[in-house]
Parts: sequence; C-alpha cells; structure tokens
Amino acid sequence: MRFDFATLLVLLVLVCGIIWAIDAALWAPRRRRDAAERADAERGDAERDRAAGSDEYDVEMPKIVELARSFFPVFLVVLLLRSFLVEPFRIPSGSMVPTLLIGDFILVNKFTYGIRLPITDHKIIEIGTPQRGDIVVFRYPEDPAVPYIKRVVGLPGDRINYEKKRVHINGKPVPLDQVPSLYSGRGSQSRFTGFIHQRETLGEKEHSILLNPRRARAFPIEYKVPEDHYFVLGDNRDESADSRVWGFVPDQNLIGKAFKIWMHFDWGHGGPQWERLGSDIE
Repeated sequence: MRFDFATLLVLLVLVCGIIWAIDAALWAPRRRRDAAERADAERGDAERDRAAGSDEYDVEMPKIVELARSFFPVFLVVLLLRSFLVEPFRIPSGSMVPTLLIGDFILVNKFTYGIRLPITDHKIIEIGTPQRGDIVVFRYPEDPAVPYIKRVVGLPGDRINYEKKRVHINGKPVPLDQVPSLYSGRGSQSRFTGFIHQRETLGEKEHSILLNPRRARAFPIEYKVPEDHYFVLGDNRDESADSRVWGFVPDQNLIGKAFKIWMHFDWGHGGPQWERLGSDIE
C-alpha cells in the first residue's frame, strides 16, 4: 500500500471515528450509569433519576475521546476536499518554466478526469479525459509516491515524434511562433535567462516553451502512445525529464488538472511575486 498524506488522512478519520463510535456505544453509557450510581449514593433517588438522563456527568470524558470527537469532522472534511475536489501542490523544479515557476503553489482540480477513491486511486465515476495541452499532475510511473506535473502532448493512439526540438503529432509538426526576445528570468528562474522563447499551439491551446540553445538536438525518436496512456512533456523542453526519458503516464496515475496559482514564494530568491497570485494556468 502506498503511504502518503491521503493514506494518513484516511487512517486518522478511521481511528477518530472508531474511538467516537465505541465511546457512544459503550463508554458514554457506562459513564452515565456510574454517575447515576454515585448520585444515588450521595443525593438520593430523585437526583439519580435526573442525572441518569442528562450529560451532566460526561465531564469525565477521557482525553483521547475528546480529541477524537473534536478532530474527526476536521480530518473528514479535509479528506473529502483533497480526494474529490481540490488539492494543493508546490512546484519544486524548473521543468515547466515559463508557464509555472519554481515556488509556485498551485491548485489541482481532482474531478476533471473522474472521481477516484483515495489510496487505491480506483476510478468510480467517469467524467472526462485529458485533452492535448492540459497541464496534469500525476503519480510518477517509476515511483507512484512522487507527484509530477507536465503538459499532455500525446493522447492514446497518437504517434509522437520529437525532431530538431519540435513536436510532430501523427506526422504533422506542431505550430510554433518565435518570441522576439530571449527569456529573462529572475530568482530561481535566472539560470534559464537567454533560453529561446517560443509559443506552441496544441489543438486550440497556445502556451510558451523554452529551448536551451546550448543543448544539442537529440536524435529523433517516434513514440506510439498506448491505450489508456498519455505522452507528456515539460514546457522547459531541454530541462525536463518526461515521457522522452521514462515513458508514458497511465490513466490510473492521473491526479488532476492544474488550473490556478494561489501563491508564489521563491525561497531565498526574492520572496513572493504578488502578480502571480490568482493567475490561471494555461
């Protein structure tokens, strides 16, 4: 079983729920009976009748039960939100520059590609599938505990060829437009300054990519995308380990679609960039 934050949340919900249920079924009635017996001994039958039907004597609730009852709804709400609606991630590398920068904190839509159960990732409701040009977060095929983020380039059944630093899909080159000026980065992105900046169009989606002019062109290889798999690339093409290196992304590894930057903080390199807050991810 994969152990990650989702697994931890499920375990916390189960433990808190079980403690709360056992207390409600066994421990709390026993405490009330004990309180009633004490009231009978100390203050008579009339006081016993009143105490037995009230929660007055639940003040002696064990600390573990009190914590479980307090945190169960919190853990449950967080689990439901992260599993079925939205999950936050932080961008740790420059593989998606200039679209996503090192230090971006993003939100990922968890239901765009179907509703999945936590831990098992089994899809229980089919809603949609990735489209060419989508930026997706997925579990790294070689280590499912590690989340990766890339852009979908090839869909199931596509023939993908990467030749002379240009993508060809089913024999047709993807449209590219040269940006007049070279890329200029700041903070952690400064090491990519001087890279060639281009605008690429995948389907109806246009986005920026970077090419390292000092990196040699790789020998062209054609990839045939299997069913229920996707071919993904980083927008920083020469600084990304992606499907060209480790292969295709299985549908079962998909986590969701990145759609919003909710914060940016470049640790040690200038701090926040306020203009990125709330930006849509194209």
